[in-house]
Amino acid sequence: MQHVNSWRDVAAATGAADRAAAEEGVRRAYRLAGLAEPERIVWAESPRAAVEAVEKLTDAGRSVREEVRTRPWAEERRRMYDELGPAGWSALWSATGAQLWETTAALAERIRAGVVADLAPRPTEEGAVRLVLLDAVLGQHDAAWLAAFDGRGDRLTGLAEVARTAGWWWPYERAVVISERPEVLHRDEAGRLDHGEGPALAYRDGFALYAWRGMPVPAAFLAELASLTPQRIREEENAELRRVMLEYYGYDRYLTESGAEPVHRDETGILWRIALDGDEDVVMVEVVNSTPEPDGTHRTYWLRVPPGTRTAKDGVAWTFGLEGAAYAPVRQT
Repeated sequence: MQHVNSWRDVAAATGAADRAAAEEGVRRAYRLAGLAEPERIVWAESPRAAVEAVEKLTDAGRSVREEVRTRPWAEERRRMYDELGPAGWSALWSATGAQLWETTAALAERIRAGVVADLAPRPTEEGAVRLVLLDAVLGQHDAAWLAAFDGRGDRLTGLAEVARTAGWWWPYERAVVISERPEVLHRDEAGRLDHGEGPALAYRDGFALYAWRGMPVPAAFLAELASLTPQRIREEENAELRRVMLEYYGYDRYLTESGAEPVHRDETGILWRIALDGDEDVVMVEVVNSTPEPDGTHRTYWLRVPPGTRTAKDGVAWTFGLEGAAYAPVRQT
């Protein structure tokens, strides 16, 4: 678990790279791959800038990603698999790399998409950018699989050193391009990019990604969240952006300020429905906690339930994994 937490920190690291340590890690990775050390190392402020730097390289030779990253990883995986057996390898991966894989892979994919969007505004230009991205070693975002091999041999120590000290990098026969790490990273409790007041991921040169609970959003969209009104929410044609608006604004506040009418009420609460053009209805149950607060008041909660819910009791029952007919609490809390 100690290794996993250490590599989780690596994947989320922000701030300036340790350039000297990263460059030494690159040279070690080349030596361990049986290659001559690169003649020059070029630094870039972000993955976007790194792709541009790669496109400008002259006399760099072919990509050696296969020798530096892909082959050593495959051979180490085979060695560990043979040593531990299928069950042992599965247990090792589950306890290490699998803990980081989903969120780190998703972040790397979002960065790729952001680079393509910035550098290839026309579809015909995307292919060239994607080809350069295929040559990248992901540095800190290779943390998941590096966690599985930490302390189990020296073959990957060069790759690990670069990952701990820098961002993505591009290895070629005679030259290497290395990206700085991000300056800003905001994620929600699920590990998704998430920030309502600026970029969720940002690099020093201005390359940035904006997101709300994992969903990409335009920068200008976030700027208007603070001034939302029910009318503006209703006028938004994009269903996904409208859902973000509702989450930010608050469903209960929207219900109150938009003059919504309850569709059902019973002893468990009040059922509300918001009809949205081009999207499923938002259905919520308003319930009052029967246990009083220290000051004697009773707190009101809003529970979002499936669109097909017809009664307040059915909605409350659904939150407990029950059918309405089976829900009969002695005391509701």
